[in-house]
Amino acid sequence: MRTETASAADPAAALSPAGWEEARCRVYAVGLAAALPAVERPLTEADGHTLAEPLTTRTDLPAFPTSSVDGWALRGAGPWRVVGRVLAGAVPAPLTEDGTTVEIATGAMVPEGTSAVLRVEESTRTPDGLVGGVPRTVPEWRRPGEEASAGEELLPAGTPVDPAVIGLAASCGHDTLRVRQQPRAALLVFGDELLTAGPPAAGRVRDALGPTMPAWLRRYGCEVRPADVVGPVADTLPAHVAALRTALADADLVCTTGGTMHGPVDHLHPSLAALGADYVVNTVAVRPGFPMLLARLVDADGRVRFVAGLPGNPQSAVVALVSLVAPLLAGLAGQQMPVLPHATLAEPVPGRGDYTHLALVRLDRVAGTAHPVRHVGSAMLRGLSVADGFAVIRPGTTGAAGDRVPVVPLPLLPGERA
Repeated sequence: MRTETASAADPAAALSPAGWEEARCRVYAVGLAAALPAVERPLTEADGHTLAEPLTTRTDLPAFPTSSVDGWALRGAGPWRVVGRVLAGAVPAPLTEDGTTVEIATGAMVPEGTSAVLRVEESTRTPDGLVGGVPRTVPEWRRPGEEASAGEELLPAGTPVDPAVIGLAASCGHDTLRVRQQPRAALLVFGDELLTAGPPAAGRVRDALGPTMPAWLRRYGCEVRPADVVGPVADTLPAHVAALRTALADADLVCTTGGTMHGPVDHLHPSLAALGADYVVNTVAVRPGFPMLLARLVDADGRVRFVAGLPGNPQSAVVALVSLVAPLLAGLAGQQMPVLPHATLAEPVPGRGDYTHLALVRLDRVAGTAHPVRHVGSAMLRGLSVADGFAVIRPGTTGAAGDRVPVVPLPLLPGERA
């Protein structure tokens, strides 16, 4: 895998675009090399982070024998004389005599000396208060270490933290988790033609990316504060350089929208050159989404920051997000490279010649099929609003109905499962 970079000040850096799969691997590698430091977080604040170290148990799970049912803890043969009761949270006295029993609640600690647990609904009581019944042959309690042994690794470092992981950590006795610091992201919106309120008119269009990109970034686990969203930035080189320099002072990742071409008001490339950035990827052979880029800046103290140049057309910007930003953020979080699921095309999808085609699709998860949606122009958002992701049609191919193809899923909220 190639991970070398090219200076943004070098005209030769803007040569042939990288292949889509190569670009994903390259940005993931530089993200992983710059993985963010580990921090300690209370369980209540860990959702959406990533484990920085394996999750292990502090005790056996369960730590002591616990009843699986409401009923009777028995010793020896019956009928049994009732000698007490044990509820969850209490430490019971041992059963020392055959023919004795204690009433036991679900989750309560099973007394030492118990030979069986009888379900309450399968028990009887004699007039003189003795308990009768036939216990099941399968033990009705959980044995210590049945789920895990003390010190056992349950989840590896790099696992995304969601509510299920938080619950598991709590059951293991953890109060905090060591997780990767969440990346802080900023958004700069370029374009004098953009309106931030009201309907489009008189040659100006409504900015759709300023309100939406922070939400996408949060779904990838980024911290995005209201003050980190700036724009529209004036279409001048000094304004672009100043906005980037300000955003980079605090952000690990700055996303920009528009300005990735080389037209008269496209100032991103000269701004990156002025800041001493290096290209990780400068244009990707993908449609829609052309052109996009990822640049890297390294301070004298070794701090690494990134700039993701997203196209100005809304759907193209989201293609750049899933193509470059998603694998970069996975690397920064110390996660594995995202593995793409596959689905069967329900209808044909055209190819794009030498370019990878990312085609918006709606997934039928029961049937395992992907259905192309309409209204998918690079400037359109209608198709995106009903889609689940992008079907990947590789260069030089077309997608026929019945073909199994990779699918790039759109991001979920932190903690959600696909």
